[in-house]
Amino acid sequence: MIKAIIVDDEPDCSETLDILLQKCCPEVQIAAICNSGASALKEIASHNPDLVFLDIEMPHMNGFQLLEKLPSIAFDIVFTTSYDQYAIKAIRFSAMDYLLKPVDGEELKNAIEKTARKHQPPLPQQLEILFQRLHQPMVSKIAIPTMAGLEMIHVDSIISCASSSNYTTLHLKGRQKITASRTLKEIEEILDGLSFFRVHQSFLVNLNEITKYVKGEGGYLVMSDGTSIDVARSRKESLLTKLQPRK
Repeated sequence: MIKAIIVDDEPDCSETLDILLQKCCPEVQIAAICNSGASALKEIASHNPDLVFLDIEMPHMNGFQLLEKLPSIAFDIVFTTSYDQYAIKAIRFSAMDYLLKPVDGEELKNAIEKTARKHQPPLPQQLEILFQRLHQPMVSKIAIPTMAGLEMIHVDSIISCASSSNYTTLHLKGRQKITASRTLKEIEEILDGLSFFRVHQSFLVNLNEITKYVKGEGGYLVMSDGTSIDVARSRKESLLTKLQPRK
């Protein structure tokens, strides 16, 4: 059994999640339902849960502030949130799990299956990346899920990302490679807003690592590691606009 606590200031949301868990995830036992960060701190200390469903947007003490008040985190976390782009970006950077409200039954099952496979709370480095992203607009590190676990890498060490079915190969400085257990679209969403651009259905590049653009129907790029990457014709103009020096 997975012992869980639900933390949400909206009773309707807590009740809906509780019902969904009973229906879709009978292996989850709800030890407590909390409607505030303050009550959650007490219940977490009392029950020592395996998993906490944590609402982000709560008055007085939001979900992130709650985590920062805990002396240690020995449980897994699934954040629940309405669409908050800034919060979701921070969660993705740290490779932690979240569910969008209203919670979908299939997505809930997937989150529980991930928790059961991990058998461990978030790594300290994941929490460090999460809080860094929340407090500083420009994050320096990112957590990349791999088949073996998690790799913590510097964002500016990424030269390009190449699609490989449901996986993505990250090409890093020093000719290192990491295979991420995420699609290229998911990696693109995580890196959105940074200096990365999707030049092709199969490639995402770091604009700061382009050394040359060679003309052609779509043309191609030469990256700082010497690799050549084709540019899709449909993305050529957008890319060239990105590469123009700012006035």
